[in-house]
Amino acid sequence: MNYDEFMSGKLDALRDDGNYRVFADLERQRGKFPRATRHDADGTTSEVTVWCSNDYLGMGQHPAVLDAMKGAIDRCGAGAGGTRNISGTNHYHVELEHELADLHGKEAALIFTSGYVSNWASLSTLASRMPNCVVLSDAGNHASMIEGIRHSRADKVVFKHNDVEDLARKLSEIDPERPKIVAFESVYSMDGDIGPIAEFCDVAEQYGAMTYLDEVHAVGLYGPRGGGIAEREGLMDRVDVIEGTLGKAFGVMGGYITASKTICDFVRSFSSGFIFTTALPPAVAAGAITSIRHLKQSDTERLAQRERVAKLRQRLDQLAIPYMANESHIVPVVVGDPVKCKWITDWLLDNAGIYVQPINYPTVPKGTERLRITPSPLHTNEDIENLVNALSELWSQCALSRAVA
Repeated sequence: MNYDEFMSGKLDALRDDGNYRVFADLERQRGKFPRATRHDADGTTSEVTVWCSNDYLGMGQHPAVLDAMKGAIDRCGAGAGGTRNISGTNHYHVELEHELADLHGKEAALIFTSGYVSNWASLSTLASRMPNCVVLSDAGNHASMIEGIRHSRADKVVFKHNDVEDLARKLSEIDPERPKIVAFESVYSMDGDIGPIAEFCDVAEQYGAMTYLDEVHAVGLYGPRGGGIAEREGLMDRVDVIEGTLGKAFGVMGGYITASKTICDFVRSFSSGFIFTTALPPAVAAGAITSIRHLKQSDTERLAQRERVAKLRQRLDQLAIPYMANESHIVPVVVGDPVKCKWITDWLLDNAGIYVQPINYPTVPKGTERLRITPSPLHTNEDIENLVNALSELWSQCALSRAVA
């Protein structure tokens, strides 16, 4: 086989379909979020406004977080020194796990190098180590959850997205003696819709299933202390495992699970994705601790973000630019064509200094290609006007459908 020729052909097919991904070379500017410096291939630079960051609250630029990280480097140096099992458990890791357990009202927590790894490692370990386990997975679940379930080799049953009746029906068909895990999310990152956590817990309890909730797009953003949708709705005690990330609203890096001491110890003791991975640098853990502690007591960032989201939606409505309605902070503006979606984002970057990454297949189904816009507390009214006016011009140029009043 000519390996290069084979791979080049596959890449060319991606380009022809409009699904080839090009990364913008951006340099975040300390203290100036959402501004960034764009580096072009010819060596020139320009300033852009970022509209698609998952640093939802700008905590990655918060002075207290930066000071904590710099202080940890001065105290501990750069790396963790190894895996947690051998030489890499630092006191900052222990403190961080205490903060996370407290955030979600759980006995314990376990941190990983990313949200992807925490889902993959935890679900694969739980499902593979419980004999004859079956996992019931929401059809809209993230790739990290799907991969974790697949890796476990446990039986998997997919239920319709956010469909409580379909979940109940499929649970009723499973032997009551079999171990069961119901895996779902709170905020779904591409459509921005929210899962019916209470109803899923009702059904899981009825059929003796463990519940596993991914809150990565909700932690820091919802609930009186940033514990997520489950905290906002008073449901944390009913969920067996709550998984989250440190790399979105908390502005740093890493993933975690919170659960009972037994569950966390079980995953810690049997998960290859935890055992054989170098631990987070102490500075990252220190930044996460500070960010979590700040958002536990500050509602300022959350309230400001909600106001900005409402303002953007209001202006999109006024200019009849269609977007998917939801109850979260995510504003998906659907283009519905991969080539046009890529062209629009390129035009915005090159002509308006606006960075929005196109979201195409396989991240979203074909025909639903979109701009996934995430307003932050630090986007100004001028930023919003620049964005919506540019979108309105592009909607006219591309002859895209306007929203019907």
